[in-house]
Amino acid sequence: MIDARQIEVSLGRRRVLNRVDFQARAGELTAIVGPNGSGKTTLIRALTSEIGFTGQLRINDRDPGQLKPWVLAQLRGVLAQSAQLAFPFTVFEVVRLGAEAGGHAGPEATALAQAALARVDLAGYEGRRYQALSGGEQQRVQLARVLCQVWDAVTPEGPRWLFLDEPVSALDIGHQLQVMRLARDYARQGGGVVAVMHDLNLTAMFADRIVLMEAGEIAATGPVTEVLRADILSRVYGCRLNVMGAGGDAGLLVVPAAEPV
Repeated sequence: MIDARQIEVSLGRRRVLNRVDFQARAGELTAIVGPNGSGKTTLIRALTSEIGFTGQLRINDRDPGQLKPWVLAQLRGVLAQSAQLAFPFTVFEVVRLGAEAGGHAGPEATALAQAALARVDLAGYEGRRYQALSGGEQQRVQLARVLCQVWDAVTPEGPRWLFLDEPVSALDIGHQLQVMRLARDYARQGGGVVAVMHDLNLTAMFADRIVLMEAGEIAATGPVTEVLRADILSRVYGCRLNVMGAGGDAGLLVVPAAEPV
């Protein structure tokens, strides 16, 4: 599991995360939600050691700060909000980089890259230039790269992890559902998934647990039905939100109201 204790992050004099305790279990999809500026991306960047923090972090009971880079790369894959490439890579070259980071080479890496592209509905795009793709297509290419890196959800060393920062932000609804099913399936295979999400209804459909953030702290955490409550959401988001008992796999539908809180 992931066990983070008393995580703090400061940018200059401003504290962005304030003594956050965060846990996620393998076999589950844990969604981090909250309004803009609440600390969602900062938390996932701390969990993936992309930014400095104070506190304690363990992944599968190991300190990621003590792991060699190639060991860490084979333990977790990270999908950032956006990725800029300075060189004219093809789609296949980008995705194959993930397979190589995961310890694969030769024909095996090639087969993994092709399989990952098929999983994100980009089979046949191998020879296209990455920069020529739409934003949504680029996002799916990056997801395929990350999948290659941690293709097997569980290894003899334990479960692997997917960290996804707004993985459906640039996608149409059909591909949003496809990506969320892919993430859920990865968790069902025994891996762990931590995803920053904005769409509360997609979260209700696919998450096992939710961490709701507010102003750098955790406002609520637990199963979907315990966190997606009208009173909690309306207070945190600062607008009136109704939670209805219909729609979505979780049986919940979050609907905004025209009236202010």
